[in-house]
Amino acid sequence: MRYDVNLSLLFTELPLLERAEAARAAGFGAVEFWWPFNTATPADGEVEAFVRSIENAGVALVGLNFFAGDMPAGDRGLVSWPGREREFADSVHVAVAIAERLGCRTFNALYGNRIDGVDPAAQDELALSNLDFAAAEAAKIGAWLVLEPLSGVERYPLKTAADAFAVIEKRAGLKLLFDLYHLGVNGDDIAAVIDKHLARVGHVQIADVPGRHQPGTGALDIEGYLARLDEAGYEGWVGLEYAPLGPSAESFGWLKGVR
Repeated sequence: MRYDVNLSLLFTELPLLERAEAARAAGFGAVEFWWPFNTATPADGEVEAFVRSIENAGVALVGLNFFAGDMPAGDRGLVSWPGREREFADSVHVAVAIAERLGCRTFNALYGNRIDGVDPAAQDELALSNLDFAAAEAAKIGAWLVLEPLSGVERYPLKTAADAFAVIEKRAGLKLLFDLYHLGVNGDDIAAVIDKHLARVGHVQIADVPGRHQPGTGALDIEGYLARLDEAGYEGWVGLEYAPLGPSAESFGWLKGVR
């Protein structure tokens, strides 16, 4: 099994541009990020500094989110948000350019919340249009999009793997972001997803339930699910996407007991 570190949740005690080096020092050769900028259109210098921080650390970038709006305020993506198509498209262009330089081939396109006064069917139609565009841009570099079910945000419509698959089945170039934490919180059948839908999984992320901390701090059988993924033949990355209890560098002891 191959593990990468999500540097939007781990090593946040450090400035963003120092986190890749910290991950490398902790023994990891790969990292992933949510959108690492404050806007959909960061300045060229910001992009260059971000790319250099990955290159200089000597790690691989294996996952990157598109711009998702103001996440601390509750936004969860622009894919289905009318009126923000240009921002979404701009962030896709930026993300693909970064990925082409760094070898990243997985983009997380957060679907977006339901908006008061807007027909959900109209949002879903917009989502398909935006996903078509983003998937086509990603395909130019041999990359794909992943759709992520989320917990904790009532207005976000994708809560189970089945919700995500209902969208994935309508378009090419889409796969599931199989986040054990969110699916576990939402009560989904994690084992069934592994057994029946592994071919449609584009990326895996883990955190324990409850709390979203490192494995072993909650009740989710993460080691068992990882073994099941391994036995089923999963060959992709597993992103450590948890908020560590204690210093980030001291949160990896659980890895000694897993494959």
